[in-house]
Amino acid sequence: MNAIPVTADPTTAPTADALAVIPLLNCLLRELADPVADRPAHLLLDQASPGPRTYRLRAGGDLLRVRGRHRPHDPELWSDQGWRRLHHADLVDLVTREMALATGLSNDALADEMAESHEAVAAILAARARTEAPADAWLRSEQALVTGHPFHPAPKARGGGPADGWLRYAPEAHARFPLVLLGVREDALVEEGDTRALDALGRAPAGYRVLPAHPWQLALTAHLPELRAAFDDGRLVRLGETPWPVHPTASVRTVHLPGRRPAGHDEDLFLKFSLDVRITNDVRRLWRHDLLRLLRTDRAVAAAFATGAERPGAAWMSDRGYRTVDGLFEACAVLVRDGLDRHLRPGTTALLPAALAEGFEGNPLDRLADPRPWWAAYLRCVVPPVLDAFARHGLVLECHLQNTLVAVDAAGTPVQAVFRDPEGVKHVPEVGRGAGWERLVYCLVVNHLAELAGALAERFPGAAPALWTAVRREFEAYADRRALPEIADLLAGPTLPGKANLLLRWTDADGAASRYLPLPNPLLESRA
Repeated sequence: MNAIPVTADPTTAPTADALAVIPLLNCLLRELADPVADRPAHLLLDQASPGPRTYRLRAGGDLLRVRGRHRPHDPELWSDQGWRRLHHADLVDLVTREMALATGLSNDALADEMAESHEAVAAILAARARTEAPADAWLRSEQALVTGHPFHPAPKARGGGPADGWLRYAPEAHARFPLVLLGVREDALVEEGDTRALDALGRAPAGYRVLPAHPWQLALTAHLPELRAAFDDGRLVRLGETPWPVHPTASVRTVHLPGRRPAGHDEDLFLKFSLDVRITNDVRRLWRHDLLRLLRTDRAVAAAFATGAERPGAAWMSDRGYRTVDGLFEACAVLVRDGLDRHLRPGTTALLPAALAEGFEGNPLDRLADPRPWWAAYLRCVVPPVLDAFARHGLVLECHLQNTLVAVDAAGTPVQAVFRDPEGVKHVPEVGRGAGWERLVYCLVVNHLAELAGALAERFPGAAPALWTAVRREFEAYADRRALPEIADLLAGPTLPGKANLLLRWTDADGAASRYLPLPNPLLESRA
């Protein structure tokens, strides 16, 4: 493993360990452990109590004790000497042993990724301590995800490279940087859709068009013979940099160009780049097969959002088109996406739901005295548009916590949902109705609503049952208006599909692959 050189900081190291433990522990509890129900009272506390909860590891049989529910912490392993506290490195060893026993496979690379993710958290915390957070609340929310995906074994791994190579581009470190501007010769230009916004980023010589590039991606691909050849034969030329900085968003490879830039650029804009780095389950390239279906999918979703009473105010941020270089189709691709300004209701502020759960300065959850009205408003914004896209248009939105934005008014109340990224959208006729619904339930209920409900329940323990009752009512209200038979099965079913990210990474599954494990369905209990 390539270790990330991080200056030792005794004030951030314990926090980095605690934060890195959370997602790895979540994976362990979801995929490899069972709650202990029948146990000696002198040894294990009651599962319903506010104290520690105890689990038995399926493969090795060990007892593991944790505190906390939404974000489990302070893991301890039972031995003859009593409970022993586990730090992140100990947990990596435990997970590695359990996965080897459970699957019969080994994966030293994933163990390195888990350790690297811990070191990346430490580097990010150190950078945040010496960097001023942006003034814009939306941008603060996009750049707040220090812990990252709450159910991934290595959510902050950045390809094994030294921190000096990626920290300057990391949203979690409040990075801002200029884009590199290239010129692509017109006979080597490959593009589809509306890419005119790219030509306004700089001036290209005659016979060339402007092609912005992410500086980290250029560094990652500098060794490619195809890239060197493109510069040598004049298909690509260097034009300099943008005169203004861009801001990386939660996805790392998507950047925001603010409006009111120099030279009369009034419209804000998003650009999404290839990034030859594994982040969570996939190497984040703009893959050819995704780009070739991009506009068809985007038009279908945009048309769905343009009609229907089930989505008042809900908006779709279109991916307008892409531009790249012949012979370097994926490595140099850039995608143009709508900005936020054109979609938000006047007087509202967009926020990233993943950051609502993780926390940031300006989080409206910090102001709540009673979460129930806020949660009801949130559900009204988010749930009906997703269900309607499926029921009336045969589309499965990848509406997870990072592909959804919620706009709040001055009081912090949700008033609008904004969805983005057609790359993960599925067409029901292509994937099948059953598989499409399973994916929708995972994205919307398990990945999205359960994470936010968990964050609210942690703040307001007494309100926990009412939160899932509100979710149930929102689904029932949609079923009263539209025929969607899957809702009845969802509300009566004993389990929900939980994605097995640890297993997927351990078995080196394709980045787009999914494996689901049955999780207890809180909607079933909400009938009472």
